[in-house]
Amino acid sequence: MADKLSFKQRLLGLQGNLFNFACQLTSNRDAAQDLVQDTTLKVLDNEAKYVDNVNFKGWVFTIMRNIFINNYRRQVRSATVIDTTEDLYHLNLSQESGLDSPEGSFAAKEISIAINSFTDEYKVPFTMYVAGYKYSEIAEKMNLPLGTVKSRIFFARKRLQSILKDYR
Repeated sequence: MADKLSFKQRLLGLQGNLFNFACQLTSNRDAAQDLVQDTTLKVLDNEAKYVDNVNFKGWVFTIMRNIFINNYRRQVRSATVIDTTEDLYHLNLSQESGLDSPEGSFAAKEISIAINSFTDEYKVPFTMYVAGYKYSEIAEKMNLPLGTVKSRIFFARKRLQSILKDYR
């Protein structure tokens, strides 16, 4: 009984430190309070798994960090769009092309002109990359080494940035 009381007292004594660490992780006071609460519950549920010769504070902070990472991964997974339509209709829709405004269509025209000014050795791999091809697919289709494809795309991107530096 004295060990259980000591365990709970040590956990209560860490609440301020846990809240500070949670604030660093979440950058949000409400989310930090939720994280501290989740951590406290998880620690209490796993009290039997704690070994006395283990650093208690480190053990509790590791639990908090793992909860935070798992919650973050869960949020990322739930935000991922999975298109199950037969022709990938939803993925092929432009989300916000920016072409609705005259400035957007002008910028798109300027980008096209800039890309078309490249020689084919840079234009072809760059446009394929922008179209969604993977480096390995581009290398295979162009019968080039993977490193060559990567460097050509890199140099095309740098050249495009320098040509369009006024749009940044």
